[in-house]
Amino acid sequence: MPLLARFACDPDASAGRHVAEEESPHRSVFQRDRDRVVHATAFRRLEHKTQVLVNFEGDHYRTRLTHSLEVAQIARTIARALHVDEDLAETIALAHDLGHSPFGHAGEAALNEAARDAGGFDHNLQSFRVLTRLEQRYAGFDGLNLSVETLEGVIKHNGPLPRPWPGPIADHPQADLMHLELFAPLEAQIAGIADDVAYCSHDLDDGLRASFFALDDLLGLPVFGEMVGSVLARYPDVRRERLIHESIRRIIDSLVSDLIVTARGRIAGHDPQSPMDIRTAGRPLIAFCDEYRDAVDVLRSFLHGRMYRHYKVCRMALKATRLVRGLYEVLVDDPRCLPDRWRDAAGAPRSEAAQAAVRDYIAGMTDRYAIEEHERLFDMTSWHP
Repeated sequence: MPLLARFACDPDASAGRHVAEEESPHRSVFQRDRDRVVHATAFRRLEHKTQVLVNFEGDHYRTRLTHSLEVAQIARTIARALHVDEDLAETIALAHDLGHSPFGHAGEAALNEAARDAGGFDHNLQSFRVLTRLEQRYAGFDGLNLSVETLEGVIKHNGPLPRPWPGPIADHPQADLMHLELFAPLEAQIAGIADDVAYCSHDLDDGLRASFFALDDLLGLPVFGEMVGSVLARYPDVRRERLIHESIRRIIDSLVSDLIVTARGRIAGHDPQSPMDIRTAGRPLIAFCDEYRDAVDVLRSFLHGRMYRHYKVCRMALKATRLVRGLYEVLVDDPRCLPDRWRDAAGAPRSEAAQAAVRDYIAGMTDRYAIEEHERLFDMTSWHP
């Protein structure tokens, strides 16, 4: 194992798991957490959950699974450079989207609106619930019984958790050990910003390959436009697909390099001696420099205007919204139509328990399963009860 910095989370000093287990002689606590995430049912389902473009629109567009793998790869690179625990950063990256509903953010918004009387829906909170309750694989406990550090990282990878804390988090027996009001350790901060790097770059890649915009349209972007221009000038006779890859890989490399350099400067200025010093630093220590932060903001605005609001994406979002709302309403009105596990949890129609069970059932669906379930419930010609 590489030598860890003083401010890294040390697997040998982990605060432990809710249910005590004998640890592996061959894997650290955080490696074991990672392996449990990878083997989880919710992780496999990410293969068929939308990132931006629904996966049956093309074989090569990102899904939640490929997105999570890219986040993990970027997180490991940054963690290694900063001498913090790579396994913990990777685990948080792999687990951060486990709670996503089908059909990307359109599905999340629709489920949040439909379930508003049951507290709404938030994919970050749902990821925590998947890890601590909804995965049911082990005989001795619900969830995956992950370490405190992994759970803390997943729920705080976007920053401290403001009060009032949601019940599933506040009621967790180890909530006090997660320091919810403080910043996350570096491993979680790394996973959080690796998420930004991954989705900005691969959404740009997918948008180019879907012909929502062209490489020439990127030339006016600050910082990144110059990179694209240098690729176009250097390879004037190369196929478009290769030019896209050459441009995207330069953008990713520049973002990661800036994060590492900027983080090293912030860490040196703060001089943390422990993970708690990272939590109480008063600001994130993993961040872009001002120039890159502004460039990323412009890139996000470009993607919102040219990709996320593209009419083809909006049409699919509209269909997804109607489908999710339809599923929710019919199943809350008649929980008898739920599969056994969820029907047992639901109880009476439109009760709080029914709304919670239906929310969790729909959130766990893949895009494909949601479409098939909608057909089973609404199409009289469906042969699949």
